[in-house]
Amino acid sequence: MKITVITVCYNRKATIEQAIKSVLEQDYHDIEYIIIDGNSSDGTKEIIESYRDKISVYLSEPDKGMYDAINKGINLASGEVIGLMHSDDEFYDSKTISKIAAGFEKYHSADGIYGNGIYVSNDTQERLIRNRIGGIFSLNKIKRGWLPLHPTVYLKKTVIDRYGLYNLDFKIASDTEFLLRYLYKYKINMMYVDNYIVKMRMGGMSTNAKRAVEVLYEDYKIYKYHGLMAFQTVFLKKTIALRQYLGGFINIS
Repeated sequence: MKITVITVCYNRKATIEQAIKSVLEQDYHDIEYIIIDGNSSDGTKEIIESYRDKISVYLSEPDKGMYDAINKGINLASGEVIGLMHSDDEFYDSKTISKIAAGFEKYHSADGIYGNGIYVSNDTQERLIRNRIGGIFSLNKIKRGWLPLHPTVYLKKTVIDRYGLYNLDFKIASDTEFLLRYLYKYKINMMYVDNYIVKMRMGGMSTNAKRAVEVLYEDYKIYKYHGLMAFQTVFLKKTIALRQYLGGFINIS
């Protein structure tokens, strides 16, 4: 099974190399690695180009934002399964993609799988900030504000071809719309693997406190767009996040 990993970036000189190494150090034998850069000007491109012989596809050109770049990567992908490695993040360990492949081997009929992830501080200490335990999937959990952690989600390309790319009408939280469309609207067969997939650094677009209000408003619009009780669901979603930040890792059944 070929697994495509897509990294999109723009002016991420400080973190891009660690993200690249995280992918290249995986012990799985059949990885297609795609990097889409938004025409960075801070030295990011030079770092990427130093690994060019180990990258399957590399494209650097202006784009309309992160989700436009992800869509470009998906359109270029040839793997049977597709997932993301954000430029601020890294895989939990070198066996992560092997565990994802094993998940698809175990759950033959699955359209996608997801797992666990952690948020760490953006410093050398990498203090644990938030623990995201995925837990077993259910539609009831989605109605109560739960979604799997986006970078832990790996989907079969045939499913993405069927249900579409990221919606560029949503600039900050299009990943929420994407997941709701796949899991809630189309009810794809999603399976949970109890493994840590990703280590995320606080400070990326979705974790930056300065954008929290914008994310909140866009989440509200997305839940309303999909016919859910928007205010209530977003409130529950943020309550779950708060409890995770405080260390009371929630288990919703």
